[in-house]
Amino acid sequence: MRIEAYNQVAQLYQSSNTKNTTQAAKTNGMGRDQVQISSTGKDYHVAKAAVSEAADIREDLVADIKARIKAGTYEVSTEDFADKLLSQFGQI
Repeated sequence: MRIEAYNQVAQLYQSSNTKNTTQAAKTNGMGRDQVQISSTGKDYHVAKAAVSEAADIREDLVADIKARIKAGTYEVSTEDFADKLLSQFGQI
């Protein structure tokens, strides 16, 4: 899961706040049940929506690597690979 979509979260949060105020003005009826969602719940909903809209695959990076592989210029440092592999096994 990617948690780097801060701008998207901020945009969704602002649009969500605008919608909530207009809906509150329209539904000012008497004798109706009301539910209030905490600000933490609203923040969670906005963040979840932003993460679900964000792409899981970075297409620009994938295209660059594919082009370098096709051209035969893509090289992986064996030391870097081994370090990352060992650090992943250390987290298990």
